[in-house]
Amino acid sequence: MLDTLFITPNNATRIYQSLSNKYSAIETPTWSLLLAEACRVKSFKVDILDCLAENLNLERSFERILKLNPRLIVFVVYGQNVNAGTTNMSGAIMLSEYLKEKKIKIPIAFIGSHVQAVPIETIKKEESIDFVFTNEGVYSLLNILKLKDINFENLKKIKGVAFKFKSKVYFNDVEKVVPQDRMDIDLPGYAWDLLPFKDKPLDLYRSPMWHAEYDENKRSPYAAIQTSLGCQFKCSFCMINIINRNDKSELGIAGHYSGMRFWSTNFIIKEFDKLIKLGVETIRIVDEMFLLNPKYYVPLCKELAQRNKKDNLRMWAYSRIDTVKNPEILELVRSAGIKWLCLGIESGDKKVRLEVAKGKFEEVDVRNVVKQIHKSDIEIMANYIFGLPGDTNETIAKTFALSKELCTSGWNTYAAMALPGSQLYREAVEKNIKLPDNYEGYSFHSYNTQNLPTEKLKASSILKLRDECFYEYHNYKPFLKRISEKFGAKAAENIKQMSKIKLKRKIIEQNI
Repeated sequence: MLDTLFITPNNATRIYQSLSNKYSAIETPTWSLLLAEACRVKSFKVDILDCLAENLNLERSFERILKLNPRLIVFVVYGQNVNAGTTNMSGAIMLSEYLKEKKIKIPIAFIGSHVQAVPIETIKKEESIDFVFTNEGVYSLLNILKLKDINFENLKKIKGVAFKFKSKVYFNDVEKVVPQDRMDIDLPGYAWDLLPFKDKPLDLYRSPMWHAEYDENKRSPYAAIQTSLGCQFKCSFCMINIINRNDKSELGIAGHYSGMRFWSTNFIIKEFDKLIKLGVETIRIVDEMFLLNPKYYVPLCKELAQRNKKDNLRMWAYSRIDTVKNPEILELVRSAGIKWLCLGIESGDKKVRLEVAKGKFEEVDVRNVVKQIHKSDIEIMANYIFGLPGDTNETIAKTFALSKELCTSGWNTYAAMALPGSQLYREAVEKNIKLPDNYEGYSFHSYNTQNLPTEKLKASSILKLRDECFYEYHNYKPFLKRISEKFGAKAAENIKQMSKIKLKRKIIEQNI
């Protein structure tokens, strides 16, 4: 009998609207893969059902679950963007409710950033969830699978879970996350072989268009991999560190749990080798701060460079602006096959950056850094945020003008969102600021997107500016000229076609 089935929900159309038909990424489910492997090495029988990759509806998902017949169902609700743990709750809840309507007797658990941020609220609200994990859940899950019978009486003995039983809510004591000295042992890799495929491994997964140089043929096969967990910074708009939660407050705030853990170089390079052997060349390094600690990334890049002699790897990674000033480091990064760096520039206004604890690189000349990266033959996906605290029409215009001046080959802007688990969410709750009415409202691209207002701007005005600037930038002649010169005329044409898709926005229609 299968001990546990890890499920990735299918919620693409609700999150991305018509962008889901072609342009949104389908990413390998990192935490399903990590948890599955952690359980397998302890001799538990596991499998993964990726409803998104296989595009399964509720009925087909139910049929597959019945056939697999696990002792425990675990919905693993994360995703490729920081907001995805909440937005993907919609598809997960739809399926869990469907399973309960079908009178399924298998216990249903949820793990992911949303339930880590607001475990009690989730348990009270969602009747179809039997229990939730309150952090990454590795040790909690292993202890549950050791139980002969997974029932509520036994769950009372398990650290790191929350549940409701006979109208009473239980928020058990905290369970630790995997410590640094146990990373290679207790999170021993990725269960790549459990992922579905059509013709060859990982061909149901696809990268973002920009990562594939705006070429549809380079998007698959695709995989995402982490070399570290967590982040040492405390940006108020981010909730990534909620995975490290170590307290029992009803509302977890990610900034309270900042910290990083790393796998060893020898260990993680074996995972890259598995992907390369499977024919995967398009790879995302998911780490929030990959280029932060030279102790870890330098030896790994040197190992990757040995595997990239033909320059066939096509990878991208995140970096802070102030960690990529050294030309020698950029040369090493490029030789490793990292052809894109994703930079969180956020705002062109220093005062706005300081408002959200993003001011540590205030003395860095962003323009010079971008020039140096481009000179190293590395492309940039530049991230900006409109509607941060302190933003006005003038500061947003300043940010957009900077983005056009930098003219990077990737451009991404979000309207500031109060993501559960972030400091902005806590402040919005305390100030009674309008929050989304449903999970899809936390999506940056959905019809129901409900971003934050500022003192000077309505939420709808900010979102409208974001959508208008998206279209303007992707039809900006210097940008299209750069794309044509770097990747060819077809890539530029693909961008123009993509930009024609207009997202429908409820708050803009209602002028809220």
